[in-house]
Amino acid sequence: MKTFVAQALFRSHSYPEYRKLMADLLKEGKSTAVEQTQERTHYSELNEARMHRLDKTIKITEENSAKLKTLNKSYLWIVLTESWCGDAAQILPILNKMVLEANQKIELKLVLRDENEDLMSHFLTNKTKAIPKLIVIDKATGSVVGDWGPRPQGAIDLIERYKEKFGVIDETTKTELQLWYLHDKGVSTQNEIIQLLQDLE
Repeated sequence: MKTFVAQALFRSHSYPEYRKLMADLLKEGKSTAVEQTQERTHYSELNEARMHRLDKTIKITEENSAKLKTLNKSYLWIVLTESWCGDAAQILPILNKMVLEANQKIELKLVLRDENEDLMSHFLTNKTKAIPKLIVIDKATGSVVGDWGPRPQGAIDLIERYKEKFGVIDETTKTELQLWYLHDKGVSTQNEIIQLLQDLE
């Protein structure tokens, strides 16, 4: 296993630990950010509510559940995230539910982007530290075999269209993106990650 991956794992959280960390920091008026701002705390509060709802409501499709239950290999999923990230709030509950469906073939660990710059630097998107970023490791070999993120293709397309039209990413964009996630119900994220796993199998 690469040193930068092992170092990040040393600072990693399980999904329940991450959810507790978010909640505990919010009680202090904080987010997971190294650089604390009111804006990031505000987004973390919104995300706490979103994740609480999605933890209860998100469903893995029957087809995807069947595919997860019949995986041949075992994987470690490391996800770079932060509590203030709107995309992460939509995607992490889906990943957690997928792991629960996978008959212990997948282990999920969450790491904070700003505490793991070395790891993040190896998984940039268009030269930016976009999150969430899922890193897939084959448990048998300890090798990184794939990655995914920061958002499904439909959400990427929405952002790109808006940027082409208006030249900026603003609050309207963020609202439209959240509505896209709401209507998609996590299916695009599931399908894309299942496809990645099937390619690895």
